[in-house]
Amino acid sequence: MEAPHGTTIVAVTHKSGVVMAGDRRATMGNVIAQRDIEKVFPADEYSVVGIAGTAGLAVEMVRLFQVELEHFEKLEGHVLSLDGKANRLSAMIRGNLGMAMQGLAVVPLFAGYDLDGQIGRIFSYDVTGGRYEEHSFHSVGSGSIFARSALKKRYSEGVDEAAAVKLCVDALYDAADDDSATGGPDISRRIWPVVMSVTDEGARRLPDDEVGAVVQTVVAERMTNPGG
Repeated sequence: MEAPHGTTIVAVTHKSGVVMAGDRRATMGNVIAQRDIEKVFPADEYSVVGIAGTAGLAVEMVRLFQVELEHFEKLEGHVLSLDGKANRLSAMIRGNLGMAMQGLAVVPLFAGYDLDGQIGRIFSYDVTGGRYEEHSFHSVGSGSIFARSALKKRYSEGVDEAAAVKLCVDALYDAADDDSATGGPDISRRIWPVVMSVTDEGARRLPDDEVGAVVQTVVAERMTNPGG
């Protein structure tokens, strides 16, 4: 059975928090199922989650995750710790293991601002629900190997939010350059990556005009230096 699949998600920590970005393409076999799917969502006020894998199941998992975090906050009167959120998502992924064994896997990327440690943190998962904390940057999805290689060459400690956003857009461009399932910036349709930043002020989605300006800068640079 063919089902739409989401692909590449990247996350980068910076001195004020963490940035997560995702391309907009969903594929179904060799067909582009959707050109403007959204793969990065706020989990709650201080965390975000990006989806890779079977799109329908992943979106439904994110919605349930959002509801559970909101429910906890209303019951307890405070937000769950970032580690607690990461652990809850791990259990939800483990609950999907039966579907994953049938080829309908969901492998999200989770990131947020740790109010206790006052830093941005990134968590990756495997299909069994295994949880792993990543440092500085990470990527998941079919184009992740290319995106991570790009980040490995360009990332430096202490980058600010603007630099982290550009790093994410650059990495997604490189992923799209080598992975057919990852969508590059669609300038004619003005479809840009979804980019979210999380700091001590909370999670926010960067407006399209702000992301578009970064995309235009990256594309202009690649016109003279295609390899980046």
